[in-house]
Amino acid sequence: MEMDTQPHKKHHFGTSNTPSLVQHCCLITLFISTFFTTATALDYADALSKSLLYFEAQRSGRIPYNQRVTWRDHSGLTDGLEEGVDLVGGYYDAGDHVKFGLPMAFTITMLSWSAIEYRQQIEDAGELQHTLEAIKWGTDYFIKAHTSPNVLWAEVGDGDTDHYCWQRPEDMTTSRRAFKIDENNPGSDLAGETAAAMAAASIVFRKTNPHYSHLLLHHALQLFEFGDKYRGNYDESVGVVKSYYASVSGYMDELLWAATWLYKATDNKMYLHYLLSNARSFGGTGWSISEFSWDVKYAGLQLMVSKLLSEEKEKQHRDTVEQYRSKAEYYICSCLSKNNESKNNVERTPGGLLYIREWNNMQYVSTAAFLLSIYSDFLQNTNQKLKCHGGTVDHEEIHSFAKSQVDYILGSNPMKMSYLVGYGPNYPKRVHHRGASIVSYKKNKGFIGCTQGYDNWYGSQEPNPNVLVGALVGGPDGKDNFEDRRNNFMQTEACTYNTAPLVGVFAKFLHLENQKTVHDCNSLLVASFK
Repeated sequence: MEMDTQPHKKHHFGTSNTPSLVQHCCLITLFISTFFTTATALDYADALSKSLLYFEAQRSGRIPYNQRVTWRDHSGLTDGLEEGVDLVGGYYDAGDHVKFGLPMAFTITMLSWSAIEYRQQIEDAGELQHTLEAIKWGTDYFIKAHTSPNVLWAEVGDGDTDHYCWQRPEDMTTSRRAFKIDENNPGSDLAGETAAAMAAASIVFRKTNPHYSHLLLHHALQLFEFGDKYRGNYDESVGVVKSYYASVSGYMDELLWAATWLYKATDNKMYLHYLLSNARSFGGTGWSISEFSWDVKYAGLQLMVSKLLSEEKEKQHRDTVEQYRSKAEYYICSCLSKNNESKNNVERTPGGLLYIREWNNMQYVSTAAFLLSIYSDFLQNTNQKLKCHGGTVDHEEIHSFAKSQVDYILGSNPMKMSYLVGYGPNYPKRVHHRGASIVSYKKNKGFIGCTQGYDNWYGSQEPNPNVLVGALVGGPDGKDNFEDRRNNFMQTEACTYNTAPLVGVFAKFLHLENQKTVHDCNSLLVASFK
């Protein structure tokens, strides 16, 4: 099986001015702890590095010279040609080859949010450049797809014809027809999420690439205005998406979400006023939601708005912001099983995993781990506690629960399986993914047709010839059971928006582990001098 073999920058704990005695102490402590905890120790540095590799495996378009996932090659090089527009690039969302705009945009928003909240931790781990590249691969595509102020290309390819074929992306023979939203065919949810992604990314690139940051913000402002002025659900305008990424929650959450990110990116009071004046009518202070996903943004935006409470300048709007915060805390309390009724809490498997639904449940686990982590940080930084119906909760309890979810993903579970592909000794080997399941184009350039892929590869019991490193699969059922079969797509298919929130969380946990190691070393050093 082909795995990435190129070296990665590994995180180095401590700093260059750490006394050599402390460094030696750290090495001894690390050796001892590693020797005694090999069976249970989790390597967040490895998980972080591998999570970023996954986005390279999902690339559409012309593969760059520094591509580390070597079993992939160029694909989709004529995307948009029929419509007279350049739509080459972007990401395939999962195991097929349609470029779906809504989940792609949410993926980039979450990667950007990870980089905003945990930039220093990601940089300390030596993974900032890879994170920026993963974000830019998406935003470069959105710039192309936003061909005029009120036109955004929503999708390339269509799920129905794509699913007839089991081919490598390099061999694609399926339709690459492109679909757009415009003034006559609105899509406020898609425009809003893409605006959020561009605004969030503009913050990420502000210092390192100010010109690009300004360009992203320009597109974000236009997209928000377009989505707000011409309102409607994108799946009504782009009917082919309904069976795959229908906008069940509607577009109001995306408009609030976009306004939240634009306020964060610009500090323009116009967007704060939008959040306050539409708080009730758009559901921002009305909906109590216990999931956060590519479709439902309420919990994320409620949490972001509630953090404004800590800013002195927003005190005059405290009542509305408090209402946002109460809804954000409903989400946190529901994950912690501390709301007043069981129906208001998220179910858990016997092994302790949050369980929303059987199809690709891990997407809700990774987003929950992210929101719990940043809310834990918020409470710690502001010296506050969370009040749930089930009692008062401190930041440490929230952090511990978020960590339990991530550790479950990495192998601390009844199956003793890592659901992050390529991590640890036991992970899914038959991921539902066309490119990974067929011999690499680099090794066999002979054309593989639609039915040939199904006949020779899809039904095979053998492990995938290419390891989809860093992919977070759908995961186990409600009883912690998992079947590693390629046709078990509810459990073995992975998506970009599953992995995206983990980038920041892995970086945070790695940073805390390294802090603890240095602290333990210092304590041991002090004790040795007594």
